[in-house]
Amino acid sequence: MNRNPIIPFLLIMVMGIGLVFFLSLEGLGNQGELAHEGEETTEGGETAAGFDPEAHYQSACIGCHGGNYEGGVGPTLIGVGDKYSAEELSDILINGKGAMPGNLVPADNVEAIVEWLTTLE
Repeated sequence: MNRNPIIPFLLIMVMGIGLVFFLSLEGLGNQGELAHEGEETTEGGETAAGFDPEAHYQSACIGCHGGNYEGGVGPTLIGVGDKYSAEELSDILINGKGAMPGNLVPADNVEAIVEWLTTLE
């Protein structure tokens, strides 16, 4: 009549591992569909969903330049449009400068983020 208390935990563990395995297979099967979800396409097949510089900043730049653009590890971005020209900002975003690595912004969106950076005050 003594039941082993480990057996229910082992069953739950096996079921959990199986569930994760099958869900990951489902995700692999739909990865192309999920990657393009919410994007509109034009006749040429390019995305027309638009680039949001603020959202890109939140995902890729906030760690170094801070939540309020005040700097931290990286320099402040407030007034960066007065310090650098649009061409210099594009060069920095594409090639990097100092500790900042290059290519953090997709090449076709560099102009949009440069325009956004010049409006920060």
